[in-house]
Amino acid sequence: MVAGCAIQPRIISSFLGDYRFIQSTSDTLPCLFRYTRGKNHASMLNSRMVSGLTNLLFNRRTIEDLPNGKRKRLRPGKVTPRRPVPANIPRPSYVNSKKPPGIASVPEVHDKKGIECMRASGKLAAQVLQFAGTLVKPGITTDEIDRAVHQMIVENGAYPSPLGYGGFPKSVCTSLNECICHGIPDSRVLEDGDIVNIDVTVYLNGYHGDTSATYFVGDVDEEARNLVKVTKECLNNAISICAPGVEFNKIGKTIHDHADKHHYGVVQQFVGHGVGRVFHSDPVILHYRNNCRGRMMLNQTFTIEPMLTIGSINPIMWDDNWTVVTEDGSLSAQFEHSILITENGAEILTQC
Repeated sequence: MVAGCAIQPRIISSFLGDYRFIQSTSDTLPCLFRYTRGKNHASMLNSRMVSGLTNLLFNRRTIEDLPNGKRKRLRPGKVTPRRPVPANIPRPSYVNSKKPPGIASVPEVHDKKGIECMRASGKLAAQVLQFAGTLVKPGITTDEIDRAVHQMIVENGAYPSPLGYGGFPKSVCTSLNECICHGIPDSRVLEDGDIVNIDVTVYLNGYHGDTSATYFVGDVDEEARNLVKVTKECLNNAISICAPGVEFNKIGKTIHDHADKHHYGVVQQFVGHGVGRVFHSDPVILHYRNNCRGRMMLNQTFTIEPMLTIGSINPIMWDDNWTVVTEDGSLSAQFEHSILITENGAEILTQC
């Protein structure tokens, strides 16, 4: 993101919550690293990389009530201990290491067996997400959602991919209201009028399936409903243009164009990614307009996961080193699918 920086560049995946340094040989990454929105922004990123302090990212604000009085800003709740996984369930290699592997430079392109494994993991992820959505109602805590999701995943012989990734303490991400991504399930009770994104990834038979959706909690106002609707449309529109040989930058243009029509912001610091035998790999999928090179390949799998906001697109990270919220407390929504590039376009792997 920072031009001319002597420090090794970094990329922010949709689940690289603590912003690790990585290297890649792809054509996509150097383009991303050149991106900057001005000297102040670049300076803050440099400070974050040099110091390693979580509080420096985007000058974290004091958490306080929103001016309009409609709802309160999110506050951290109590996080329960990490849930156990039966010993017989295979784990990804990063589990029990506080250092995540970053983004692998080799894209995920599969043979026939690999495609079937991706379909299986994607289907399970979709089923788990669908189940999690039925739990969303006023009065339930996000920790209760995590417990139910965890149980369903392990009962199906899979591992919840987020659990232990870079020290992430839970089996699913639950991002409420102004939370852009990586919300940690805790004691926070869902309230009437909230929106919540649930991000599920499962590791089944050596392959990850990754998906998310934003849900309404009780009676949600029209402003929030429209944001969620348009965000889902952005994802669907982007998937519809995917096919072998298509440039990856068309995804960002498609999403950004549709968001602009409805006057929503597109978060730029968090990206989609290749997915399969590893949790995150090339290509890096930018959800905004860009000139990055790279084309889609037959039998390749990756995620598209746009995050839209009503107000500021600038993220602020909490002290937990994971939870990312909008700078101004405005609502954010996200949808995600894992897709397979086929001869005829794209197959959505994460749908029931």
